[in-house]
Amino acid sequence: MRRALLSVSDKSNLIPFAKKLSEHQFEIISTGGTRQVLLDAGIKTISVEDVTGFPEILDGRVKTLNPFIHGGLLGRRELPEHQRVMKKLGIHPIDLICVNLYPFKQTILKPNVTLADAIENIDIGGPSMLRSAAKNYRDVTVVVDSADYQIISDQLDQQDKVDLKTRAQLAAKAFRHTAAYDALIANYLSQQVGVEAPEKLTLTYELEETMRYGENSHQKAWFYRDALPKKQYSITNAKQLHGKKLSYNNIKDADAALRIAREFSRPTVVALKHMNPCGIGQAEKLETAWDRAYEADSISIFGGVIVLNRKVDLATATKMHKLFLEIIIAPDFEPAAYDILAKKKNLRILQLDFAAKDEPANKETVSIMGGLLMQEQDTLTEDPQDWQVVTQTAPTLTQLDNLLFAWKAVKHTKSNAIVVANGQQTLGIGAGQPNRIDSTKIAIKHAAGKIDDQAVLASDAFFPMDDCVEYAAKHGIKAIVQPGGSIRDQDSITMADKYGIAMVTTGIRHFRH
Repeated sequence: MRRALLSVSDKSNLIPFAKKLSEHQFEIISTGGTRQVLLDAGIKTISVEDVTGFPEILDGRVKTLNPFIHGGLLGRRELPEHQRVMKKLGIHPIDLICVNLYPFKQTILKPNVTLADAIENIDIGGPSMLRSAAKNYRDVTVVVDSADYQIISDQLDQQDKVDLKTRAQLAAKAFRHTAAYDALIANYLSQQVGVEAPEKLTLTYELEETMRYGENSHQKAWFYRDALPKKQYSITNAKQLHGKKLSYNNIKDADAALRIAREFSRPTVVALKHMNPCGIGQAEKLETAWDRAYEADSISIFGGVIVLNRKVDLATATKMHKLFLEIIIAPDFEPAAYDILAKKKNLRILQLDFAAKDEPANKETVSIMGGLLMQEQDTLTEDPQDWQVVTQTAPTLTQLDNLLFAWKAVKHTKSNAIVVANGQQTLGIGAGQPNRIDSTKIAIKHAAGKIDDQAVLASDAFFPMDDCVEYAAKHGIKAIVQPGGSIRDQDSITMADKYGIAMVTTGIRHFRH
């Protein structure tokens, strides 16, 4: 008679599956709570202790780590020597195993979880059985997911066995399951002992969605989310209220826009296109902030991603409704505001908890061919009082506020980056150019007609020569913020003094590649 071992914490659909196994002449071994559920349903089971001849010990830490279990899983049916040894020792083959693991992930996500509690929820016997069964998939069916009960039941009904292809697929899934489980444990314990750069980096993510396509229509793409969803302020935790599914590029753009919005506390609107801000506006009223973001670049905002850090009111929604926009993200929407936006069936409307925007940032990764880069996120909070005035002319308090606004914007613009702004909105943005003077020219061109005595310029890295300063001065810029650190800093300072420009250096660079 065939044997199946069932030991699961997820009891969903367990009873129909166990009944199906019984119908096909499987003798069922079970443990603890799983066995009781089966017995209550009238399904006959054998206890693990009856198979091993040994009781559970050490508070249940040892119950399945036994040759009568692992021999039954690992014994190869086609090898006479294996069969001889199993028969001699009285080891009965186990043909199917269905096991869930201790809820380690759920445990460490609990508030104020203790290390001791986390360790007690590290499963040892479960992964061991899964690995044994998966290794011997030619003879054993291994199940880790209740979603797979149906295909097994169907094959048993059709052919009274699970075919080899399915067993191989289930084995691969089991190894993915245990690998992810071990990755969570490794990362948690590494954090507990303060390991910052482990010699082996184990990351685990869970498939959120198979996407229609990637960056371009000929590329396949998949959306994975962190297996530990600790980050509340994240596109992965946004609730989509309306519109088409997010695309690959939508998700990247939305993430970039949320990073920018995180910088500002006043009512702020961020408009983003192709990973770069095209307009940022702030004011005391959200509608005014929208007006300023729109006016910053009324052309590029078409088809853009919009993030608003306040509840969207009807007046603001009415203005946004007039444009073609891809995504709108906000902490909430007035009912009338939502209704008018939802009239556009393809507009993605997302709701996100902005209260969590200041939570500690995770490290971020980016793939390269043959490897992975990891770094801390650039979430440094800077105080303008720490900046150094390097020119004869010092910025006014108003100019200093404007410089801080521009500095926050340039931080999230692709390098080489130049932002022209006042304290209320970006006026012109030059992004991603191979040289800084071209970025400067682009930014000032976009700001044409809007540069006044309050206009300032921010550069994400130092000026390699004084041409950018001179170009800015000739076009009306009155104050500049830049990191400093070039061997030719003095050339730029001298040029600023020539035109009476105030310049401050931060000592901090904000490249974004």
